[in-house]
Amino acid sequence: PPSPTFRHKIYPDYKANREETPEDIKKSVPYIKKIIEGYNIPIIEVDGFEADDVIGTLAKQAESKGYDVFMMTPDKDYAQLVSDHVFIFKPKKSGEEAEILGINEINELFQVNNPEQVIDVLALWGDSTDNIPGAPGIGEKTAKKLISEYQNIENIFKNLEKLKGKQQETIKSNQDQIKLSQKLVTIDQNVPVKLEEYALGYKNIDKEKLKKVFEELEFRTIANRILRDDAEESVSESSLQRSLFETENKDRISIQTQPVDTIGTREHTYHLCDTPEKIKEMISRLSKQDAFCFDTETTSIDPLNAELVGIAFSFASAEAFYVPFSEKKQMVIEQLKYFEPLFEDRNILKVGQNIKYDMQVLANYHINIHGKIFDTMIAHYLIQPELRHNLNYLAEIYLNYKPISIEELIGKKGTDQGSMREVPLKIITDYTCEDADLTWQLYLLFKEKVEELDQINLADEVEFPLIEVLAAMEINGVRLDSDSLQQYGKELNQDLTALEHEIYKHAGEQFNISSPKQLGEILFEKLKISSEIRRTRTKMYATGEEVLVKLTDQHPIVSKVLEYRTIKKLLSTYVDALPKMINQKTGKLHTSFNQAITSTGRLSSNNPNLQNIPIREERGREIRKAFVPTDQDHILLSVDYSQIELRLMAHMSEDNNFREAFRKGEDIHRATAAKIFNVPVDQVTREMRGKAKTANFGIIYGISAFGLSQRLNISRIEARELIDGYFRSYPMVKVYMEKSIQSAKEKGYVKTLMGRRRYLQGINSQNAVVRGFAERNAINAPLQGSAADIIKIAMINIQKQLKKYNLKSKMILQVHDELVFDVYKPELEKMNNIVIEEMENAYPLSVPLVVDYGVGNNWLEAH
Repeated sequence: PPSPTFRHKIYPDYKANREETPEDIKKSVPYIKKIIEGYNIPIIEVDGFEADDVIGTLAKQAESKGYDVFMMTPDKDYAQLVSDHVFIFKPKKSGEEAEILGINEINELFQVNNPEQVIDVLALWGDSTDNIPGAPGIGEKTAKKLISEYQNIENIFKNLEKLKGKQQETIKSNQDQIKLSQKLVTIDQNVPVKLEEYALGYKNIDKEKLKKVFEELEFRTIANRILRDDAEESVSESSLQRSLFETENKDRISIQTQPVDTIGTREHTYHLCDTPEKIKEMISRLSKQDAFCFDTETTSIDPLNAELVGIAFSFASAEAFYVPFSEKKQMVIEQLKYFEPLFEDRNILKVGQNIKYDMQVLANYHINIHGKIFDTMIAHYLIQPELRHNLNYLAEIYLNYKPISIEELIGKKGTDQGSMREVPLKIITDYTCEDADLTWQLYLLFKEKVEELDQINLADEVEFPLIEVLAAMEINGVRLDSDSLQQYGKELNQDLTALEHEIYKHAGEQFNISSPKQLGEILFEKLKISSEIRRTRTKMYATGEEVLVKLTDQHPIVSKVLEYRTIKKLLSTYVDALPKMINQKTGKLHTSFNQAITSTGRLSSNNPNLQNIPIREERGREIRKAFVPTDQDHILLSVDYSQIELRLMAHMSEDNNFREAFRKGEDIHRATAAKIFNVPVDQVTREMRGKAKTANFGIIYGISAFGLSQRLNISRIEARELIDGYFRSYPMVKVYMEKSIQSAKEKGYVKTLMGRRRYLQGINSQNAVVRGFAERNAINAPLQGSAADIIKIAMINIQKQLKKYNLKSKMILQVHDELVFDVYKPELEKMNNIVIEEMENAYPLSVPLVVDYGVGNNWLEAH
């Protein structure tokens, strides 16, 4: 219970350093109790005592009545209660199997003769989480060793003269504190509570109670699963109307949800257009609309390999039309000619859900979409970037309807897109028409919300036009030199073999280097490279990269293991995987660019993920050599923004010193170093510049003195002085950061230059970790998001120029702040001029946007 316990009375600072209970937990506890009551599970609380004490008392009472007792908990404090008939049942967690701990296991774990001695181990050790002081400087290892040797704290006090140096002094001067800690860690076994085992027996659930709370919380899936017989009515018409987004910020979108309709309850009119007369009539009606929605039905989720099965159209709620197509591609091309004027009419808005896919499918049949488009997936991404954007989710949340699945329609599991031609025509008509109908209804809702949130310019000028650009880039693809990659793979495997021998030599034996368990035993048991040992939750030695990096100077085997892992990753992720992704029809890699994944606005890619191809390490850079031009008549051009986020910080903070350095074309890191260290620019050393560079990029990510000290391997005091010097040099940067955080606290979101929103739910949290993370995002999100918007604008404008001049050159890749082009050699000079001009003038800033560029016969050469 929330009331203070007896421990607070004897030690007011008990648990004083804990963060206040997070708001979400405070809101959740009453509901948790309601659900437990619905399950007919007794809730036992005793004022003035913690759960540990209540469980300890009940466990011992049960043991005295002849029961075996299992305390389900991962908490080490419970070890003191373990006896012949009382066990700890440690639940499975994060890959760690469940464990049952009895006397033997506890004695071994704590190095004691009986579990009661655990109290004294904990008293010496202390607990920072509960603010139990313990003996200063005595950690887990020393506490166990002392109790193992002296059996209890009293004996340690009696034998102080046998202790040495600081240890003796520490324990001698902190005896009262240790005794206090002993009382605080002791679980009280005499709580005024009585074990009534028959009251704890299993009872059937109270369906009415659970149904009520599940309705209120909109737990539809769990309601259907738990209530079983009541599944169909688990969400009744009487369910509480709740706002989808509960927030105090008036600017944030608020949509009321209704109980979700079950399948087949919606009234609708879906037309099958399977004759020339019906198709002609439908096209006539569509051509008179200001906007219509369409949705393709295909045989594959890969648009380059998908065959068109049919298209559904909608321009009115609850009404849609479906047109089936032939299985023969040439005949489909002929059939689609009737639709060509419709898709190319620039006066009609085309609506779709993930319309990029539909555009690519139609492009396979020589049909291009002209005029404005509206994508409901992208629109929702602008409205609520952190949520999901698939059609089923949007329909259920916004239209209060659960869409029909093809499996439910035909009553057959395992149906995939490849078998869509086998689905009866009536069923596929309903299925595809419903998608178009729901998308149209979402469009009517989202177009108003986009305007309401002042996102219309971002949508119409950036995100929607970008869809066509990305569709073209994905179709263009990039050529991969598989032979070159295979040859490089042989080199890497040779390096791997050589490294294995070196590692085995250092270890003095052969072992599985990729096994964290075996590696940990070699490093920490056999070689004993460090006394500072971390363990994972499964009790294995921690051998993650962040651990090993800190130990590289302890033993030469560590750097070899890190190098070994790097090569293994390059082989599995790129050398072996990339050739398998080459499209057999085109002979190229066709990555998918995702517009609606990252909450910052940046693009991501998958199949393959090109954003993660290494560039800093020499071996990783070699992977880029395998990305080559289409043929001998082409060359790669790579152009990327120079320090765009720092330039945006200069612009958005309005700091004159920062701006002036960029306007003069100075080396910004050298200029920053000169100001921080108060020396002339020509006297800035390489080390000074390096520290200034880290500060420049660290500051825009809200780095702390601790973070900077870790990154630069300097003291925290020196890091703090560096940050203070930075803010003295660029005072308006600090003002910008403080204003960004304050604005986020008031509104719940921050905005980019183009108005893109990033919602920060934890910005007012009382949990320092959650709040700190949100505050760093409040500083960086407008910068990172604005950089994303700017390169998107550049991509749109470049694509327009490529079309305008009917150039053979193509834009093929976007990675962070870099664009890569497959350039027809006679067009190289013109392409250089177009790309640099459009990138450097994509958005007006108070400092110049500058790009770096290069050309080459592979991506590495060009970059």
